[in-house]
Amino acid sequence: MMKWAVVLCALVAISECNVKISLIKGKTARETLMEKGLWEEVSKKYPYNPMAKFLQTGDEGMTNDADMSYYGVISIGTPPQSFKVIFDTGSSNLWVPSVYCSSQACQNHVKFNPSQSSTFKWTNQPLSIQYGTGSMTGRLGYDTVSVGGLSVNQQIFGISQTEATFMSYMVADGILGLAFPSIAASGATPVFDNMMSQGLVSQNLFSVYLSSNSAEGSVVSFGNIESSYFTGQITWIPLTSETYWQVSMDSVTINGNVVACNGGCQAIIDTGTSQIVGPNSDISNINSWVGATPNQYGQNSVNCGNLASTPEITFTLNGNAFTLPATAYTTQVLVMAALTSSGSLEMFSFDSIIPSLTDRTTTLVWPRLSKRSTDKTLSRD
Repeated sequence: MMKWAVVLCALVAISECNVKISLIKGKTARETLMEKGLWEEVSKKYPYNPMAKFLQTGDEGMTNDADMSYYGVISIGTPPQSFKVIFDTGSSNLWVPSVYCSSQACQNHVKFNPSQSSTFKWTNQPLSIQYGTGSMTGRLGYDTVSVGGLSVNQQIFGISQTEATFMSYMVADGILGLAFPSIAASGATPVFDNMMSQGLVSQNLFSVYLSSNSAEGSVVSFGNIESSYFTGQITWIPLTSETYWQVSMDSVTINGNVVACNGGCQAIIDTGTSQIVGPNSDISNINSWVGATPNQYGQNSVNCGNLASTPEITFTLNGNAFTLPATAYTTQVLVMAALTSSGSLEMFSFDSIIPSLTDRTTTLVWPRLSKRSTDKTLSRD
């Protein structure tokens, strides 16, 4: 059964919708550590593998914690206990810290207390999720989960008992995965799948708008395509795998020259990270073309004052070209040790990772559909 991902570009204002959760753009763990001058030390102590998210072993779901940025608030239990979570299309499990977790990372986050919820039920299933810098382990349980006013009954979710030390630098408490059930750790049913099966959404899709210029203004909407968040035409991209939201990318070009993904490659559209991960050789080539040079952290940077002359990068997905200016594919990070004598800021740009298309001027719609009709009306499963 073919499913479709939708990319919508040239976006504008914000409006009301039926089921909408506001997202906050917080600092990533990487940005926080870089600003404190601790990234090099911490990343050496807890080696970071950005590709870990997309390399699965057994039934352990993989994800990435250094570059998560956008989070919203959900509640679990009766009465409700509130948590900040990353809405992550690159993983499928919901999990939050618990009172049974004594790890350092749990001490500065909100912890779920099962004994305070009258609707909570334990399972006998363990949960283990591998991160780029460590792992989370715990158990699975059932409870009522409220997302933007939608109450999802008997939702299975993870209750952490151990968390990697690196996760103490995350702003969010946990993660709400929006990928397919096939990659869910321990076979847990994802939240959105239960929304669909319980008839809580009018259309079997969700949409995401990620604002780049302010902490507020980003949203995730369930059951709706938010027409006020974009102008222009809808571009439908067929998925090549019902695991992650995976699509075919034809090439990455600069000034008409192929600089990465020569001959085509697979790409995963991921709201759970503010970066794009790619092969070192490809990313090194992009760095060279945009004039990026290695900084003290081992990443590559460009000077803020040079962005006007820094070339655009075009990502072509299934024959559709999406061109980004330098302001859209770079992230400005204040690093005290990196201030030049003139006071200009260096910008974290590339290395094994580059800032994500989903982190700038793009809205994404994620239909769980069996087909697309010729007049672009959505069809349900």
